[in-house]
Amino acid sequence: MIYEVFEKKSKREPRRIELRELDEGQYEIEIDGQVAHVDAVKSGRTIYSVIENGRQFEVSVDEKSAREFDILLRGRLFHLEAVDERSRLLAQTSKMAASGPQSVEAEMPGKVVLLKAAVGDTVAEGQGVVVLEAMKMENEIGSPIDGVVTELPVAAGDTVETGAALFVVEPPAES
Repeated sequence: MIYEVFEKKSKREPRRIELRELDEGQYEIEIDGQVAHVDAVKSGRTIYSVIENGRQFEVSVDEKSAREFDILLRGRLFHLEAVDERSRLLAQTSKMAASGPQSVEAEMPGKVVLLKAAVGDTVAEGQGVVVLEAMKMENEIGSPIDGVVTELPVAAGDTVETGAALFVVEPPAES
C-alpha cells in the first residue's frame, strides 16, 4: 500500500511511503528510497508495539477512515493517507459523477451506532453522517459531496445489510 504522510504541525510537503506486509506482523517500509524492516504487534486498542533494528517503541494509531490514519510516534503526530492508483481513480470518478442526489449505501453488514447528522442538515464533503459498526470496528461514513441530507432511513441501533441505504445528500441549489 502506498501512503502520503506529513507531520501535522509541519508545513513540509507530504512524503511518499510504501508499506508492504511481508508476513503476519512483519512489514517493509520504504520512505524516500530508504527501506526499514519492522515487527509490529497490536498491544492495546490503538497501541502497537514496534521493533525496528532491535529498538522497541510504541506507536498510537487513530484510524480516521479505512484509508486515513493519525499516527503518534515518539511525541510527533503524523497523518497517513492511502494514495493507491485505484483509490485515486475512484476519487476522480466519484467527483465527476457527483451531480444530483448522492445515495450512500452500506458497504458491509453492520449496526448503526450513531447518527452524526439529521435530515435537513448541511454537510461538507467527507463529513461524517453515520457511524456503522462492522467486524468489531466503528466506521464513520462521510458525505460524498457538499450538500444537504435529504433522507436518513436508518436509526441508531438498526442492523443493516450490504447495500442498505444509509442516507442521501443533495448538492446545494445553484444560485
